[in-house]
Amino acid sequence: MQLWNKLSREELVEKLNESGFKFVTVSFYKYAPIENVQVFRDHLFQMWSELDVVGRTYVAHEGINAQISIPIPNFERFRNELYSISFLDGVRLNIAVDESATEHPFLKLKIKVRPKILADGLNDETFNPSDTGKHLKVEEFNALTDDPETILIDMRNHYETEVGHFKGAITPDVDTFRDSLPIIEEEILKGNEDKNIVMYCTGGIRCEKASAWFKHQGYKNVHQLEGGIIKYANDAKASGLENKFIGKNFVFDERRGERISDDIIAVCHQCGEACDTHTNCVNDACHLLFIQCDSCKEKYENCCSEDCQDVIHLPEEEQKALRKGKENSNKIFKKGRSEKLKFKGSACMDA
Repeated sequence: MQLWNKLSREELVEKLNESGFKFVTVSFYKYAPIENVQVFRDHLFQMWSELDVVGRTYVAHEGINAQISIPIPNFERFRNELYSISFLDGVRLNIAVDESATEHPFLKLKIKVRPKILADGLNDETFNPSDTGKHLKVEEFNALTDDPETILIDMRNHYETEVGHFKGAITPDVDTFRDSLPIIEEEILKGNEDKNIVMYCTGGIRCEKASAWFKHQGYKNVHQLEGGIIKYANDAKASGLENKFIGKNFVFDERRGERISDDIIAVCHQCGEACDTHTNCVNDACHLLFIQCDSCKEKYENCCSEDCQDVIHLPEEEQKALRKGKENSNKIFKKGRSEKLKFKGSACMDA
C-alpha cells in the first residue's frame, strides 16, 4: 500500500470536495516510549488512510503528537481503532472549538518521523517528560489564577499570544518552544520559587513537557491547564463557567485561528486597524505569517509588502530565478517578524 501522498494541492481539494464529507478536527498527544517508530508510523498511515483522515502527525521515540481531521461518519471507528493501541487507550481527544472557518482545515495526511514530537533543545538523559505538574480543570484553573500568589505563563509563541491569551497571563516574546524554556526560567521563575506556577498552551503538549522540565529543575508548585485552551473553552461553555480567555486561539491548520471570545486584541500589521486574522504572504519566496485586514488584503493582493506585491506580478520564470539558492524549507519563512510590518506588536486600543 502507498504510504505517502502524491497528489497536488488542486487534486487534494477536488478529492475532498467530491467526497462530500464533513470533518471533525481533533488533536491529541501522548508521551510514551515507542521502540520501532517507522513501523508505528506506517501502521498509522495505513489505518487512517482507509478512514480518509487528513492532517499532520509527528511520531518519535518519545511519543506521538497529532492534529488531524476525521470524516464525521468515520469518527467512532477511528476512535475505536486508536484506543485499540495499548498506550493510546483512552487518550484525551481535543475537539476543535470552531469548525466554521473552512471546510478543509487539512488537505492531506502527513505522518512524519521526528527525533522528538516537540523540539525542546534539551539534552538531559535524566529528564522524564511524563513526570508532569498538576493538571487543572476549568474551575481549578480559574480559582488558582485568581490567587495573587500565582504566576500564569503562556507557553506559546509571539504570533499566537498576539491574537489571544488568558487575562493576566505573562506572554514571553519568543519564536519557538525551545527558546521559551530558558527565557521563562531566567526572567520569570527565578526569585518566584514559592509562588504557584500555572502554564497553558493550545492543546497541552507544550505545557506537558514544560511543567515536567521545571519540576525537574526543582520548582515545586507547578501546574498546567489540562487539555490546553481547546479543552478549557469547550468545558467552560459546557459547564457555564467563566471563560477567562480573550480573543482568538491560534491553530496550526488552514483555519489559523478559532474564535474563543468576541474581543479583538490585535491589529492589522499593515494599517493598524483592529484585526486578528492571520495570513501567509502569497509570494512563494516569502510566505511571511502576519495579521492582515480585508482592506489591506485587497490593497496588497495578499502580500506583506509592496516589494512582494511587485514580485508576484513578474513572470513565473523570473520569480523562480529570485528564489533560486534559497533553502526550500520552513526555515526560509518567518512568523510575524519583519521590518516591513509597521504595526507588528501593537495592541488594539479597545482591548
